[in-house]
Amino acid sequence: MPLNLTAASDDDGRRLDRILRKALGDMPLSAIHRLLRKGGVLVDGKPAPADLRIRCGQSITVNLSSPLPPRLRALSYPLADGTPLRDESKVNAFPEILFEGAGLLILNKPAGLAVHDKGRDGSASLEEIVRGYLKPRLPPSLSFRPGPLHRLDKPSSGLIAFSTSLEGARFFSTLMRERKIKRFYLALVKGAVEKDEVWHDKLIRDSVTRKSLTLQASDAKASAAAKASTTKVSPLASNTDYSLLLAEIETGRTHQIRAQAASRGHPLLGDKKYGGGSSAGGFLLHAWRMIIPGDPPLPQLVEAPLPENFRRKIEELFGEDPQWCG
Repeated sequence: MPLNLTAASDDDGRRLDRILRKALGDMPLSAIHRLLRKGGVLVDGKPAPADLRIRCGQSITVNLSSPLPPRLRALSYPLADGTPLRDESKVNAFPEILFEGAGLLILNKPAGLAVHDKGRDGSASLEEIVRGYLKPRLPPSLSFRPGPLHRLDKPSSGLIAFSTSLEGARFFSTLMRERKIKRFYLALVKGAVEKDEVWHDKLIRDSVTRKSLTLQASDAKASAAAKASTTKVSPLASNTDYSLLLAEIETGRTHQIRAQAASRGHPLLGDKKYGGGSSAGGFLLHAWRMIIPGDPPLPQLVEAPLPENFRRKIEELFGEDPQWCG
């Protein structure tokens, strides 16, 4: 069964095998290279080697012996054929758009919406929802698919950036790698944090408990897998029982703030996984601000308004209207 593709501007100058790895995301890499070796991939009607540099407008034919997997049948983003992602009665409203332009889409993600994985009820992930939104707005490309540019846990709310172009993805990823993008979170923790602190730890992921753990200095055996993690913390409000923290992460490890706070006796209120007990609605961790260096139209500062339940909890615990957080 032949699959006919046409190279677009994002594909210009890229190797054939790399284009196919993106375009045929459901196919194992070994199968792609087997097709290339056996002449099963044609460019402008002729068998082509893996390292061939493709030009915009060239036709690529992939001869497959088995039926196409679901994603390859559309070879596009979800909603490409107009089919709803899921039952309309369960569809989440599209998250608030905080910035769109320069190859980026920055959203205010609600808590409880997974970035990558479908919900247990079959509900769409944020990634699927965004691709459906962007489908009619983007030019065709085999090499590029919009995707999230950093992590944000399902229970957390706030800022998350998606790429809408290859250039935007490269620009943002470079800044992240060089730690030039500053990201600030608001976290409600148990106990009194009375002064600014800098948390330096090595975190290691426990695959059984799916928790991130701070590595003890004596545990040399696990040190090779541990990752350095740094968070700067400032208390914005505090009493004997709870603190509202502004946390700037210099690294972006899985569960970084949750694990580091818990290791210091300040688990997030309601974070059962890390010893924070139960709280209606779960823990409150909000990706609040992002500072992005660059020229217009990029905004230097992007800020995600607090969810209403987070604002109400602050007022309940500290008796003040958090004007400082939007």
